[in-house]
Amino acid sequence: MQERFIFTKHRAYCYHCGQVADQVIKAVSAQAQVTCSNCGATGIYVPRVENVETPGIFTPIDCHDLWNLTADAACKHCRVEGPHDLVIGCRHFTTRCRNCDYTHFYKLDLEFVAHCPIEIEES
Repeated sequence: MQERFIFTKHRAYCYHCGQVADQVIKAVSAQAQVTCSNCGATGIYVPRVENVETPGIFTPIDCHDLWNLTADAACKHCRVEGPHDLVIGCRHFTTRCRNCDYTHFYKLDLEFVAHCPIEIEES
């Protein structure tokens, strides 16, 4: 994941270890990841659809609580650095640029337990 798009954290309950821990969230064009900082449980999401239409059209009801988050990132469509809405569930991951409504939908592809060697850059 060399391309930099979204790198953020969200403190939440881990479905695997049952602890409240930082969930490390990474998204680039080729994939998205959510990793528990406590146990390393990771969900890998692969891209399915890109769209510039009505926000929320790719946000189905999910098996766990949905995370509705905001992260600053540079949009690959309009190139504006600004807030992106993130909607993350156990089987999907959606990003939406608030400037141009460019939406990127990812679908869960793989789950595993390990610690990722990719580090978050400290600003």
